[in-house]
Amino acid sequence: ATPAEMLRDADTAMYKAKTSGKARYVLFDNLLHTDVANRMRLEGDLRRALAEGRLTVAYQPLFDLVTGRITGFEALARWNHPELGAISPATFIPIAEDARLMLPLTDFVLRTACRQLQAWQSRDATFAELTMNVNVSEFDVAHPSLVARVSAALVEAHLKTHHLTLELTENILMARLEAALPTLTELRRLGVGLSVDDFGTGYSSLRHLSKLPVNSLKIDRAFAAEMQRGSNESAVVKGIIVLGHSLGKSIIAEGIETAEQMDQLRDMGCTLGQGFHLARPLTAPDPAMKLLFIA
Repeated sequence: ATPAEMLRDADTAMYKAKTSGKARYVLFDNLLHTDVANRMRLEGDLRRALAEGRLTVAYQPLFDLVTGRITGFEALARWNHPELGAISPATFIPIAEDARLMLPLTDFVLRTACRQLQAWQSRDATFAELTMNVNVSEFDVAHPSLVARVSAALVEAHLKTHHLTLELTENILMARLEAALPTLTELRRLGVGLSVDDFGTGYSSLRHLSKLPVNSLKIDRAFAAEMQRGSNESAVVKGIIVLGHSLGKSIIAEGIETAEQMDQLRDMGCTLGQGFHLARPLTAPDPAMKLLFIA
C-alpha cells in the first residue's frame, strides 16, 4: 500500500473506534473500510438533504384511550434517499449526532410540525386543541439557543405554546439534568409542555422526578410488548401510572399493538396512548390521515 493509502486506512480505523465509544481500538480490514465509507457517504448525503429540505416528517397519532378520539401527534423525521430508498431513523439519527447535524434536524422537524399542526387546527373548531410532540436530543438540551429556537417556531406557525410538547428520553434528561434545568424551567414558564420519553428504562430517582418541570411521562414500549395480566411488566406499568398521577403528570403509553394491551392500560387508568393498533405514523397528505379526522 502507498503511504497515502496507509494513512487513509489508519484514519478509517480511528473513526470506527471513535464511533464505538471511549477506550476502544479497531483493526482495519476491508469490511471496516466499506462500512465507514458507506457511513461517510450517508453523512454527506444527509447534510445535503437537510440543506435542500429533502427530509420529511411523519406523524404518529396520539389517542384518548377512553373516547377513542385523536388528541395530537408525535412528529418523526423521515429520510427517503434518492438511490437507497427509505433510511431508518435508527441509521441516520446516530449519523446526524456524530456529524453535529442534530440542531438543524431538530429545527426542521420542529418548524415543519408546528406549521402542520396549525394547518390541522384551522380546519375546524373541533381540532383546535390538537397538540404536537417533538423529540429533542441531548445536543438541543445542552445548547443555549433552544428556548429561542422553540419560540421562533411557535411564532412562525402562529401556534399557542401549550399545544407543543418537547420529548426528552429519560437517560438524556438525567445525564444533562443540572445543565438543562434552567432551560427546561424557562420552556415550562413559556407554556411549552415537557415529556419524559422511554420512561421506565432509565435511572431517574423519585427525588428528581418530583422536582422536574415535566408534565407527562411516556411509558416505554417494551413494557406494553411484554405486558400480560398479572405479569411483572403489568405491575411496573401500574406503578408508573399511579406514581405519575400522584405527581400530577399525564401518562402516555407507547407501543400499543393489540386491543388487549389497550384495554388493560385503560383499566389501569392510563388515558392516553399511541401504537400500531391505533394508527401507524402517517404523512400529512396520506389518505388515511383524513380518516383520522373524520372518525
